[in-house]
Amino acid sequence: MTLLLRELRLRNYRNFAQLDLRFPAAGAAIIGDNGSGKTNLLESIHYLEIFRSFRGAADEQLVRFGAEAFHVRGVFEEKDTARQTEITAAYEPRTRRKRVTIDGAEVDRLGDAIGRVGAVIFSPSDVEIVAGGPGERRRFLDIVLSLNVRGYLDALQRYRHVLRQRNALLRIAHANDDLAAWDGGLVDAGSTIIVARHEWVRAHADRYAAVYAAIGGGATSSMSYDADVDVGEDVTREGAAAAFAARLERVAQRERERGITLAGPHRDDLALRMQTSDGLVDLRQFGSGGQVRTAAIALRVIEAESVREARGFRPLLLLDDVFAELDPGRSRRILELFGNETHGQVILTAPKESDVLLDRTGGESLVAPLERWRIAAGEVRT
Repeated sequence: MTLLLRELRLRNYRNFAQLDLRFPAAGAAIIGDNGSGKTNLLESIHYLEIFRSFRGAADEQLVRFGAEAFHVRGVFEEKDTARQTEITAAYEPRTRRKRVTIDGAEVDRLGDAIGRVGAVIFSPSDVEIVAGGPGERRRFLDIVLSLNVRGYLDALQRYRHVLRQRNALLRIAHANDDLAAWDGGLVDAGSTIIVARHEWVRAHADRYAAVYAAIGGGATSSMSYDADVDVGEDVTREGAAAAFAARLERVAQRERERGITLAGPHRDDLALRMQTSDGLVDLRQFGSGGQVRTAAIALRVIEAESVREARGFRPLLLLDDVFAELDPGRSRRILELFGNETHGQVILTAPKESDVLLDRTGGESLVAPLERWRIAAGEVRT
């Protein structure tokens, strides 16, 4: 199935006071200077996929300065049937209320609305997935798995709730006897997370290496799951639960001394390494800018393929100034990974027209036949 973004309406979102757009089936290339609102526009579309900023901004920061609330509306159409779905999101800082609707009906739980669009965003900030701390890579895993693995989001939310309660108890003297009441919930939700992460990484490790090599012209990189809880060969919920419970017992004394939970998937990492003459080394520590960027793009490619595999969607690709810092060879190899059968619409941004041309001198287009739109100061000229 391919979902096409047909209409987008923004009210008081970031630097857009008011914006109404109708998108062609193929998508659009949006050209404009830095600071004109290109990334904000893509962010608003992706907001309708996960109902939070892909840049990690709080909802309050998305409200246009001086406005009381923001509102985003998208109309999506199934390519084969022409059936349309309307998704809206609004946030009012004064009441701290977020309202999400599907075809006019307000959803009770955000989890019921997440993942309806099948959008994947590629952004220069993706380098932080590779170059940043473990939290950045856990966030990547959590978003991918929440969107594509049934039950993961619920387990993640339960885990985070129990973890907060357990940490609060650990900070209180003489409250350790109450920890047992929370340990069961922590282990139950945590084991679901551990198994899902193990299975996703194992299923996609070879493909990640192949994509990295394809983009990097034969360079070698690997992806593996660096789990805080070692489950060995027993990658089942039962095996993970037993290993997690045993680890909690081993660190119990240190937890009481430090007042914080020291074991669990909140301490995991996604290990990304590259091959050198000295063997495999950490990309975060030793990778060049180009190698880090290649790894980040490879992860997004895998995310897009996960959408197609798990949900049957041809993903909507949102490309935010992806090609500006890449040579034409890498740009071409990236686009070759996305044949017509693997993705739906493409909506991309670039600071200048030449950034979407393979030879940068007015030659072959990277993404023909996309319409070229212009953006300046929060206004789009189609």
